[in-house]
Amino acid sequence: MIDMHGATPRGSGSEALPDPAAPATAVVDAQGIVTDWSAGAERLLGYPRQEVVGRPVDHLLGSGADVEQGLHAALGGQNRTTLLRHRDGRHVEVQLHAYPSFDGKGHSQQLVVATPPEQAQSDRATAEEAFAQCHLPVMVYDSALRAVRATTGAARELGLSEERMRGRRVTEILPPHICQTVEDGMRRVFVTGEAERFLVRGKTRPEARERVWSITVSPLRTPAGRVRHVELSALDVTEQHLARERLALLNDVSTQVGSTLDVTRTAQEMADVAVGRLADFVTIDLLDGLFHGIEPTPSVSGTVALRRVAQQSVLPGVPEAVIRPGDVDEYPESAPPVRCLATGRPSLHRTVDEAVRSWQEADPERAGVVRAFGIHSLMVIPLRARGITLGVAVLVRHRRRHPFEEDDLLLAEEIGARAAVAVDNARRYTLERNTALALQRSLLPRRLAAQEAVEVAYRYLPARTRAGLGGDWFDVIPLSGSRVALVVGDVVGHGLQASATMGRLRTAVRTLADVDLPADELLTHLDDLVTHVAAQEAAGEEDTTDLEIPTDLVATCLYVVYDPVSRRCAAASAGHPPPAVVTTDGTADLVELPPGPPLGVGGLPFETVEWELPPGSLVALYTDGLVQGSAHDLGAGLTVLRQCLERPAESLEAVCDSVIHTLLPAQPQDDVALLVARTRALDASQVATWDLPSDPAAVAGARAEVLARLTAWKLPDVAFTAELVVSELVTNAIRYGQSPIQLRLIRDSTLICEVSDGTSTAPHMRRARTFDEGGRGLLLVAQFTERWGTRHHANGKTIWAEIELPDERA
Repeated sequence: MIDMHGATPRGSGSEALPDPAAPATAVVDAQGIVTDWSAGAERLLGYPRQEVVGRPVDHLLGSGADVEQGLHAALGGQNRTTLLRHRDGRHVEVQLHAYPSFDGKGHSQQLVVATPPEQAQSDRATAEEAFAQCHLPVMVYDSALRAVRATTGAARELGLSEERMRGRRVTEILPPHICQTVEDGMRRVFVTGEAERFLVRGKTRPEARERVWSITVSPLRTPAGRVRHVELSALDVTEQHLARERLALLNDVSTQVGSTLDVTRTAQEMADVAVGRLADFVTIDLLDGLFHGIEPTPSVSGTVALRRVAQQSVLPGVPEAVIRPGDVDEYPESAPPVRCLATGRPSLHRTVDEAVRSWQEADPERAGVVRAFGIHSLMVIPLRARGITLGVAVLVRHRRRHPFEEDDLLLAEEIGARAAVAVDNARRYTLERNTALALQRSLLPRRLAAQEAVEVAYRYLPARTRAGLGGDWFDVIPLSGSRVALVVGDVVGHGLQASATMGRLRTAVRTLADVDLPADELLTHLDDLVTHVAAQEAAGEEDTTDLEIPTDLVATCLYVVYDPVSRRCAAASAGHPPPAVVTTDGTADLVELPPGPPLGVGGLPFETVEWELPPGSLVALYTDGLVQGSAHDLGAGLTVLRQCLERPAESLEAVCDSVIHTLLPAQPQDDVALLVARTRALDASQVATWDLPSDPAAVAGARAEVLARLTAWKLPDVAFTAELVVSELVTNAIRYGQSPIQLRLIRDSTLICEVSDGTSTAPHMRRARTFDEGGRGLLLVAQFTERWGTRHHANGKTIWAEIELPDERA
């Protein structure tokens, strides 16, 4: 044995005095031979080490019955008080205990410890004093779950002495909701023999503050290993628990507040998170000017108008509120919310404070709420973002008895700061979106122009995403000869830039349509315009340091022209989805239209496709946001669109509703434009056509034919004007044009006179001098008609003029 039991070190060169405090120990091998002897044992029994080691322990200590029983009991693992023989012949009373072990060779041995009774009694007394005076709440319970022992700490926390607690169950000491948890835990420990740990929250006595305790229930076993008692210890972890709750609350604010870019919903999310976890009642008010597009000022004074945007309570129906969300309330200058707006600093109040009492005096209705619900504490938090105060949040307690503290104020301020950023993001997004939407709606047609070629219905749905509005647009443009142009387009991108580009393209299409260009030529000119705009913006970007301007302007467009006289459609596409056509038999098909390159690519041709449409056919033009999205790809979307169009519907409006509801979610991810048109056809009786020779004498015959036709149409009121217009246009065609020459009258909502010839030279008005004999023809036509113009085609040109018909209701 190494010197670990207080024996004198060997080879030290001097005799060391035995330590009077060293324990009396001996090591006995499996044959009962003493192999080691401590200085404490020498001091207790007087035998030096050299006389003991190597001798049987029985021979050393005597052969009395008590000694043998004590040794055998100790070696059997039991505590036993016995008498041992001192070297001088007297007997020494000791308590023996043996601990099994192994020597360096792995042989079993016993470490025997002898303790005088007075020392054992002293150790027991010391342990008893330590338990009784422990400042931690510790209690011992028996199998009947009744208290056996309690420390000073337990008595202090529970407000009861150990004598009063002894024999009582937890249910007789602690509140009910705590009792059930604790007793269930003790029962499980008695059954399983395994320690348990759990948290309980509550008051240990009525007047105490609510705290959080970490409870540990441990088994206390007998020497036989049976669980006879359980020890219950409690550790106050209130501060740690509150810190975790605050971190969890801030984390929830970061993840749950600002899930959308809607101001009202964002504010409501903040109120929902705070109620029940920090406050019993929360209101959030924003400056009313924010809802009118007015940028808030950094400071506020005087009576302030605040709009309630959100409120929440632990009570159903939010009965504490004096106004409803959306209402505006006037707050007096002395009210804490107004002071908070002016200073930008949070404040903590009790209802007995002077500031709150003054507020109640100025607002009797709120004073009644304070009394009715027992409101005792409140915090006013500014909602500040980017140096601007947007409004205030008021947090109230009335169900919780404990008032707000400074730590709560710091937490609420952090919540308000995070929520304010989300609210300001939503406000800025809403302001920009409303601006873009107003711009877009101002650029889109408010009322479709009157025309008789088609019946139309349309839908425009702006995107509801953070990316902002897109550049989708549509138009219906009346053309000469009772024709009509149907247009849809889509500018790639979102935001104000896309809306502005969309407006420029729509204006350009209208301008080019007035020139009556064929569909492919119109898209070619439009492509040149987009390319030119992109080049200008790219040049402007070189002179810009901080402002980022997108230069990759790309758009798609579909241009369709329908002629109700010939009942033919002509269409060209610039990278846009093809139109869908539903014929009179109810079958829906997509027109096989060459897609062409998108606008802005430049240098590539477009192609026009023509086809005939029976009267009553339905043509649907749309943007890709309708048929392509998260719910389906382009191919599946086109299939669903065809199925929707084939369903019978009472009106075009019903067709639009069916398509929108079937293909789109509640919140479209992209702008959507849908234009649906049902074709009409002019009856042959409404059109008259004459082929004229290139002879001035044919003018008189043309006038006569026109007068006869107007008589048949019962339009005598416009006979003079029509005769004048026909005379001038036919004369110009004969004089300046070439064969073939054709005259056509169309009776529609107006009377249309058209004269075609084989040249492409466009006529123009000129200023005739006083004594000039010519040069006044087109001037007269312009003065007597509603509008006039020229359109070119492959075989020449057509000059047309529209004469207003008298109102048949007059």
